[in-house]
Amino acid sequence: MRFAEAIERVTEELKKEGFGIITFIDLKETFKNKISEDFRNYVVLGACNPKYAYKALVADDKIGVFLPCSVVVQEHTNGDTEVSIINPEELLHSVHDPGLRTFATEIKEAMQNVLKSLSHRDINDRRANVEILM
Repeated sequence: MRFAEAIERVTEELKKEGFGIITFIDLKETFKNKISEDFRNYVVLGACNPKYAYKALVADDKIGVFLPCSVVVQEHTNGDTEVSIINPEELLHSVHDPGLRTFATEIKEAMQNVLKSLSHRDINDRRANVEILM
């Protein structure tokens, strides 16, 4: 899967799970414009599911430091494209509210669905790698 296609497909799959992209950070462009450095294609998508975000913020107003969920799409120097998503359960490990941990588990399952969909559709494409971190 090519880099631009990966961004489109990740966005589509996230939408199926109720997430929208609320931030789009193109680090290649940012590094070039801000510090005149070349960098490979590397985008951080800020994915947010409003239903979960609202419930989490009502339960704990400090939970916003964990929002939105970051999804990284990057192209390595060998041409491989990689999609990485942080494990929300690990992020909320220090939160003591069991209800918020339940949200994290549900979000992790949704993110795993996204990654499974991407990996199943690209079973014959050796240039696509997907993973959930932590």
